[in-house]
Amino acid sequence: MTPVDPAYLPVSAFDVPRFAGLATVMRLPVRTAAAPDGAEIGFLGIPFDGGTTNRPGARHGPRAVRDASTMIRMVNQATAAAPFHTARAADFGDAQVNLADLTHTLTLIEAQTAALRAGGVVPLLIGGDHLITLPALRAARAAADGPLGLVHFDAHTDLFDSYFGGMRYTHGTPFRRAVEEGLLDPKRMIQIGIRGTTYDGEDRAFAAANGIRIVTIEEFRERGPKDVMAEARNVVGSAPTYLSFDIDALDPTIAPGTGTPEIGGLTAYEAQVMLRALDGVDIVAGDLVEVAPGLDPAGGTAWHGASILFEMLCVVAAATARRKGREPVLCANLKGA
Repeated sequence: MTPVDPAYLPVSAFDVPRFAGLATVMRLPVRTAAAPDGAEIGFLGIPFDGGTTNRPGARHGPRAVRDASTMIRMVNQATAAAPFHTARAADFGDAQVNLADLTHTLTLIEAQTAALRAGGVVPLLIGGDHLITLPALRAARAAADGPLGLVHFDAHTDLFDSYFGGMRYTHGTPFRRAVEEGLLDPKRMIQIGIRGTTYDGEDRAFAAANGIRIVTIEEFRERGPKDVMAEARNVVGSAPTYLSFDIDALDPTIAPGTGTPEIGGLTAYEAQVMLRALDGVDIVAGDLVEVAPGLDPAGGTAWHGASILFEMLCVVAAATARRKGREPVLCANLKGA
């Protein structure tokens, strides 16, 4: 494989043990928005969980996912995708947040995500609770010609109007706000894995009224990953699309470290298969959210998060390369195997 730039390859465990050195995302080089130095994809931690309505702790997600991600290697053995050779990725550290002021934090996240975009960098955010998606979408919409599509894996719709007597900005409301603000095209939105007990169906009514496609876990089980993802690709089409993965989409038996777990979720393998099916979709940004490592002392949730993040990187790197007129790099030793 010929890398895009050798400086952007992760440190190999053949050279330095995974437990040694700086714990950057997937052992990538560190860059800053002020000096992206040619980076095309930027991991940005968002250590904020001020939108949480249940169990807190996702503010510690970026650090835990970073540490777990040192286990990631160069190539996706299932698809032969070589994301680090396909596009130049780097760790841009953590965003500045204001834990005492939610509104200020939303402004900060939007500005810092926009700064990455201004430097030609595709943001991949590590949360943090799901409210962080809203300012990321604001920045993405500002750089796009129109509202974005959305592929969203979650146990919850996050389409509620408000909590606690009028609080409109929580991790249960970001996609409601995003539709209202014109950031997302509701007819190009699909939410996969929705399950659990609910309130009064107000979120489902909003989805139905606006044309948002919800695939419950029950429907997913009947149809399977291949059929559901064929529909997802059809829903978002060829226009720019945002990818959001809430770790509570996974079953809590394998990913218990999250604020609002729901039984009966996706397996890790099902999530991998579905993310791989997004190859070819024009994904312009994404996030992994709601990893709360303190609720899983064994560290399994962070490891699942890092592994999901790698699958996301594979399809984002391919989309980034294609937008620049390059073909994604495959590992010749695995291609066709």
